[in-house]
Amino acid sequence: MLRTLYDWTMRLAEHPRALWALAFVAFIESSVFPIPPDVMMIPMILAAPRRAWLIATVATVSSVLGGLLGYAIGMFAFEQLGQPILAALGKADAMAEFNTRFNDLGFWPVLIAGLTPFPFKVITIMSGWTGLSLSTFVITAIVARAARFFLVAALLWKFGAPIRDFIEKRLGLVTIVFVVLLIGGFYATRFL
Repeated sequence: MLRTLYDWTMRLAEHPRALWALAFVAFIESSVFPIPPDVMMIPMILAAPRRAWLIATVATVSSVLGGLLGYAIGMFAFEQLGQPILAALGKADAMAEFNTRFNDLGFWPVLIAGLTPFPFKVITIMSGWTGLSLSTFVITAIVARAARFFLVAALLWKFGAPIRDFIEKRLGLVTIVFVVLLIGGFYATRFL
């Protein structure tokens, strides 16, 4: 099923209204859809590098708006919608423990999930469920999603097709290492 969704998403990237399709995929990916918008962004930017920044902007805005839907699902419909979505993603067992620690971490879970391959929808739903400050959620989601999508756009704009394999296979790992270094640097300056 996941392969079918991936293929469908790739076909949307070639459609004449691909920007609208990207907006739709980025929106629903932040609350329920399992395929990240990067899958559409890559072929769209390779086909039209001059539109890289517009494509990244559409992905960012749509993803943050979709994140607000995920936040609302967590806040108002967790039992009916949020819990089944998280259970389908294999996150049901960790929900109770996560709830107790989530807000203590502040903006970090949103930032990390927004930058890494971790399913952003999990964090958007959990943010609403745990009652994370809406302003903290929105600001952090904007920063994280913009950083991720504009990084992809910049790499594709600058290096073109040769960077595609790197993005598809290793960008998540590089981003995770960056986040670990960022957090490590934050704690080092705080405690030294």
